[in-house]
Amino acid sequence: MVQEGRYPPLHEMTEVQLEEALKDPHWRLRNLYKIKDKDGDTVTFKPNEVQDRFIDRLWYRNLVPKARQRGFSTAVQIIMLDRCLFVPLSDTAVIAQDKDTAKKIRNSKIKFAYDRLPPVIRHEMVPLVVDNVTELRWDNGSVMTVSASARGGTLDFLHVSEYGIKCLRDPEGAREIQEGSFPAAEKGIIVVESTVESNYGIFADMVRQAQAQELSGRKLSRLDFRLHFASWWDAAEYEIDPELVAISPQDHAYFSRMETTIGREIGPRKRAWYVAKRDSEYGGANEKMWRQYPTTLEEAFQVATDGLWLAEQLARARREGRITRVPINAGLPVNTFWDIGTDDDTAIWLHQQVGPRDHWVGFIEGASEPPSYYVRQLNEWAGNRGASFGTHYLPHDADRRLPGGEHLKTYADQLNDLGLRNIEIVARTPDVTQAIDQLREDFTNYWLDEEACKAGIAHLDGFSKVWNGRLEAWSPQIAKNGHQHAADALRQKAQIAHILRASSGWKRKRKTGAMGV
Repeated sequence: MVQEGRYPPLHEMTEVQLEEALKDPHWRLRNLYKIKDKDGDTVTFKPNEVQDRFIDRLWYRNLVPKARQRGFSTAVQIIMLDRCLFVPLSDTAVIAQDKDTAKKIRNSKIKFAYDRLPPVIRHEMVPLVVDNVTELRWDNGSVMTVSASARGGTLDFLHVSEYGIKCLRDPEGAREIQEGSFPAAEKGIIVVESTVESNYGIFADMVRQAQAQELSGRKLSRLDFRLHFASWWDAAEYEIDPELVAISPQDHAYFSRMETTIGREIGPRKRAWYVAKRDSEYGGANEKMWRQYPTTLEEAFQVATDGLWLAEQLARARREGRITRVPINAGLPVNTFWDIGTDDDTAIWLHQQVGPRDHWVGFIEGASEPPSYYVRQLNEWAGNRGASFGTHYLPHDADRRLPGGEHLKTYADQLNDLGLRNIEIVARTPDVTQAIDQLREDFTNYWLDEEACKAGIAHLDGFSKVWNGRLEAWSPQIAKNGHQHAADALRQKAQIAHILRASSGWKRKRKTGAMGV
């Protein structure tokens, strides 16, 4: 690294001194590039503590789940610009979540920094030869594309910005990036960074895998992603006067718990900033702070997202400890709730009514399997646990014959022929949104076995609305992302909840507190 004081300030340098300094990448990254800070002022880019640590730990593949406004996008784009200017023939790309964001990155960060370099660099050493909305190309053969879509070719450096947002709003586009752009940069450097917008999807899966890799202590291959988590508490600017903020005992208790977890003090000024930020911008909602300003990586996955139908219900269930180990009560029947999807994508929840509680003790799914497959799975499940079945609740289409095929048996008929008894058909709901509201209300009684229902819970986490790119808003429609089948199966239960509770001998008015399992 360049020694402090080795060179005079940039504006006092001779051409000879500048030529010598430009050979050192550490000096270039700390002295050469101009950016706009959070106040809108033009300043020289100086990596902060977190950015410096990221630069020192930069790997072939890098994954950055982060709090908002930690400056990672800026740091990565400055690194990429520096590479383009001083490593000839560099082929680099920035992928943003949408076209407007891509344009903003190009203009306010990359081009902004380049246009404020010393004239000798811009005009003599590495002048631009192509300068348009999506591409910057220099006369040394280096090129940087900035867009919202994947690209092929061979990349030396790829930066995917706010990938978590892309995964949530445009899963298909996110998959194209994963399948097209990541392989293109297989021999180069990849940086994927984002706030954690959801606890499902490609970005969430990548983070969990990188975290597991880190915890294992196994040496990384060049195809493994290195984890670089950036919280809010180590940002020097996230502080205010504690005399201006009322911090409750509950908030102090939270910060004390977090100090134990992170092994670092969260002082009064930082506590005050966090509480003021949460209360003024997010209406006191802890879940929204977990998403935008997580204290730990685990907390980042406890997000509440507007685009997810059951985000609040799942967050509450986790807070209340209702996603846990749920034992099977041998004296009670096991009911099943089904959804039969397109191309026979089928989801089945296994349920017991235990007083006021709905216990979910198993989940079975499959695709393009015949009815005999699910009957066999259910019989094996019950046999291994000594359980007996009660009623099997199927959706309305299980009682429908195909057009022109009146001689064919319905799905329910086929199950009955295979020995599945006590089948009931749940009537079709006239209003799907209303039915989802019923599910949300019914969810307060749900206890889910975290292991036996693991796949089903992941589907509920991914039960999403449809993103309307034109309106930049979520539309009240169900996204066909593969997660809807599990939610639709669970919805059958909410529609007939009053029947099950009546048959269990429990009435809502008798509920006075938590009951034992």
